[in-house]
Amino acid sequence: MKRAVILLSGGLDSATVLAIAREAGYVCHALSLDYGQRHTAELAAAARVAKSLGAVEHRVMRLGLGDIGGSALTDDAIAVPESPTEGIPVTYVPARNTVMLALALAWSEVLGSRDIFIGVNAVDYSGYPDCRPEFIAAFERMANLATRAGVEGAALKIHAPLQHLSKAEIIRRGIELGVDYAQTVSCYQADTDGRACGRCDACRLRRQGFEQAGVADPTPYQ
Repeated sequence: MKRAVILLSGGLDSATVLAIAREAGYVCHALSLDYGQRHTAELAAAARVAKSLGAVEHRVMRLGLGDIGGSALTDDAIAVPESPTEGIPVTYVPARNTVMLALALAWSEVLGSRDIFIGVNAVDYSGYPDCRPEFIAAFERMANLATRAGVEGAALKIHAPLQHLSKAEIIRRGIELGVDYAQTVSCYQADTDGRACGRCDACRLRRQGFEQAGVADPTPYQ
C-alpha cells in the first residue's frame, strides 16, 4: 500500500494533483495549511475536494505566516493587484512552499510515506521562485539529507506532475480524472461564499485556462 501526502490548497491545481495521485494508486493523505491567508474559502474548498476525490484523511495545520506579513495574501495593508505586474508580484508569500513542503515531509515520515505531491506550475503561473523545477529538485535533495527515512535508504520523492503543463492542459487532465472544478477556489480575494473576484492574477489565469481548454468555466463570480 503506497501512501502519499498531497498538499491541497483547495484550488484548481492541487485538486488535479490529488486526482493524479489517486489514479496512480496512492492512498492519499491531504494536507492543507491555514497560513493566515486573506480568506478561508479555499480551506472549505479543500475539504470538499478531499472528500469527493477519496482522500483517506484531510488535515488542516495552522501557520503564523500572517504574523510576518510581506505579502498581499497575508497583509490586508497590501492590495491584491488586479492587473499584470513586472517581476515577482506582491502576492508571493515568502517561504510558503518551503514551509509547506517541510510540514508535508514531517507527516510523510510519520506515515511511512516516501511520496509528497505538490501542485506547483512553471508555465501558467505568477512568477513565484518557489514554483520552479530547480526549487523542487533542491528540496528533494535536502529532504533526503535531513530525514531519518532518507539516511536509512528510504528515498523520498517530491512529485510535481503539473510543473510543465499549461493551465488548459491541467484542466483537461483533471476532467479526464473526474475533478469537479466547481468545488475549487483559486481567487486571491474570494468572498466568504467562495465567489471569485474575477480580477486578480489567479482569476485571470484560471479563466484563461478554461477558455483555452474549450471548457465552460464553472467558477462562481461576485
